[in-house]
Parts: sequence; C-alpha cells; structure tokens
Amino acid sequence: MTRWVLALVLAVAPLAATAGPDGRVRVIDGDTIDVGGERVRLFGIDAPERDQLCWEADGSAVRCGEWSGRVLARFAEGRRAECEAIRPDRYGRTLATCTVRGVDLGETLLRNGVVLTYSGETLRDYPEFEKEAELLGRGLWAWRHDDPAAFRANQRAPAAPASPSPEGCVIKGNISNSGRIYHLPGQEHYGVTRISPSRGERWFCSEAEARSAGWRRAKR
Repeated sequence: MTRWVLALVLAVAPLAATAGPDGRVRVIDGDTIDVGGERVRLFGIDAPERDQLCWEADGSAVRCGEWSGRVLARFAEGRRAECEAIRPDRYGRTLATCTVRGVDLGETLLRNGVVLTYSGETLRDYPEFEKEAELLGRGLWAWRHDDPAAFRANQRAPAAPASPSPEGCVIKGNISNSGRIYHLPGQEHYGVTRISPSRGERWFCSEAEARSAGWRRAKR
C-alpha cells in the first residue's frame, strides 16, 4: 500500500455494560491496552498479531501487526480512556469497549481498516464499520491479509511435513519475514527451503505463474 494516510473517523457508539476501568492508556498491541494499570482487550475486534505479515500486490511484505499497534498508539497512547467492562477473558484481561475523547476505539479502528471484527463477539454496528473499510480499501483491506484467528491457529499447529513437488514444477514458493518469495533451482537457499501448504506455501511450474500469484523472485 503506497503511503496510506490514516484518517481517523470520529463517531460515538452507544455502550451498555458495567462502568470502568478508566485512566491513562498504554498501548500493548492493536486491540489490547492498559487503562489506568488494568489490562483491557477491546471487545468485538481482532488485530493482526505483532509478528503477522500482510502483502502488497507485488508480493512484498508489510509488518501489519506492528503497524496496527502503532496506529492505535498514535490515537490513544497517554490519553485518558473511559471503558465499559463486559467480562473477563480466559487470559484474565477485561473485555471492554473504550472511548478516548468521546470516540469509540473499536469503531474507529474498524472504520479505518486497522483491525477486523472478532468472531463470536458482536456489537450492533461493528460489522457495518468493517464493511465500510473493506469497500473503501482502507488499512488492512488495501493488502492481502490473513484472519488473525487463522494465523494464531496456524502458529499453534505442529509443523507439517514438506510437500513434494508436482511433476515438472520445481519452483518453491516460500513465505517468510521477507514476504512471498520464490526460489529457483540453483539459487542459494533453494536446497534448504521446505514447502508447507498449510502455511500457504506452494510449488510453481513457471516464473510467470509465480509472479501472477503475487510471489517475487529471491535475490540470490
């Protein structure tokens, strides 16, 4: 995404829960904050994990998990938040909706494509705000991205055995911190690169096929 500039949408969502916590914000990641020293996960949204990658149209990687946290920090870090607690989650955090300067954080993040809606946690208008960001290509919707829940499940899954290549297809499409890279026979890292389809990796039969699928050639 070319120099996408965040334009935070100011809107207030109605809240219906138990008052508190409130206090100064310290941002942990794209959907988790400390509010007055209490750990809060924002209800109804799901941010990319800190080490999660997204991809530009040319296959180059974007550290969208880190980006999500930075966007939230620019808006909320050090400011006072007022939250409405819903319940504790399984990790002992408080699930809550929070406002900063009268603006609902979940709504704002969804409308700007910084996060996605969280499966199983629904607030009345949140799906509409996510659809708005998708239609306008904001934030994550300007990149190819994985659902954070699917990314976490894949990280927890045991490593799959390497996939054998189809006959005549010897180009290795690998996913790493550098993005979606394909390796040709004879290149430096070809021999040690293993292909795991469960991670979205694959074999290609030609460079043209690899490039059209969004992979780019390894530099060496």
